[in-house]
Amino acid sequence: MANLLQQQQALTRYLRDPDNQSPPAGMNMARVNVYRDLLLNNVSALLSPTFPVLIRIIGAARWQTLVRGFLRDYRAQTPKFAEIAEEFVGFLASALEILRTGEWPAFVLELAHYEWVEMALQQADAKPLPVGDPEFLLQRPLQVSALAWPLAYAWPVQLLSPDYQPSIAPPQPTLILVRRTADFSVQFSELSPLAWRLLQRITEFASLTGREQLQGMAEEAGEVGNTSFIDAGLALLQQLQADQVIGLAT
Repeated sequence: MANLLQQQQALTRYLRDPDNQSPPAGMNMARVNVYRDLLLNNVSALLSPTFPVLIRIIGAARWQTLVRGFLRDYRAQTPKFAEIAEEFVGFLASALEILRTGEWPAFVLELAHYEWVEMALQQADAKPLPVGDPEFLLQRPLQVSALAWPLAYAWPVQLLSPDYQPSIAPPQPTLILVRRTADFSVQFSELSPLAWRLLQRITEFASLTGREQLQGMAEEAGEVGNTSFIDAGLALLQQLQADQVIGLAT
């Protein structure tokens, strides 16, 4: 049994890192390498549908480098195939040594996260917020739906492609709302700084009513006493509620 365990451990070390590890002694190399290639190709096939833009930008060879690094260096915390893409994003966040070697786009991690979000929302177990009376938007505390994610990126992730790969991040962040609709489709839309901050405040200051949120926003923007600012904020709240992005807190 001890010898079998040693062989198994040697085999898994080789499958994860065939460039630096030796296969088990006495095993047929042709057969061992069938397993080596199957593992790499199966993990690549599992991840590829989630990151199509990233793969087109970096190319097949560098994609294989990332998958090989994922197998060699990262220890996923889930046995679920559906969650492996999230683990891969976590790997990219820690893959400093790999991404320092050669010329990698600086936006690799953010682009991967942006592409993963669609699958994550499609598979999310969260339920839509109940439909509430818009008349109470100013009187009641609010909440952001678990199926609506306001995200901020340094890079214009929604524009990246093989033909558009900026080398310097723009001065202003890219603010995006990603939400799952009733038919389980995932929609992406750009947010204004005002809308993004409002959603951020609703999460940060959960006990405040809608009116208090807008008054806080007015203070931050130097618009205290500006009724037009409050009216525009109320219209924004109404639109966000109609899109099931926010709702009345339960």
